[in-house]
Amino acid sequence: MNQLPCTLEALVVRTDFSADGAWDALRAALHSPTKEGFLPNVALVNDRRYEGLTSHQVLDLIPPDYQHPLLVLADSTAVASSELPLLVIYLWGERPRCVRVVAAELWSIENNLSGANMDFEDFARAVDNDGVLRGF
Repeated sequence: MNQLPCTLEALVVRTDFSADGAWDALRAALHSPTKEGFLPNVALVNDRRYEGLTSHQVLDLIPPDYQHPLLVLADSTAVASSELPLLVIYLWGERPRCVRVVAAELWSIENNLSGANMDFEDFARAVDNDGVLRGF
């Protein structure tokens, strides 16, 4: 499998290609600023070579020079819901940890973790009963 690209932004890797409409909605959500003007700093990876990739498999494909604390998967769970709950993998620390975040709130976790304004645990504690973060 090919290594992921090395970018300064958090990678959002499309791993499910069953719903082009959901991918289009995701792209629109990530490029639409909040009322306050916030956007996630992300680079979208839309490449069928990564189709079906799991959170465990993706870890082996991260370039050694990748500096961002997050990697995001647009997987089958994400595209199956209108909220687009992305799988966010936090890479810093002893081991990778995951949380689901609706696309409209990805800016919050990306901006705050990349700027070291908050800890991953702050976001993990804020998830709803279904395990998805929808904001604070």
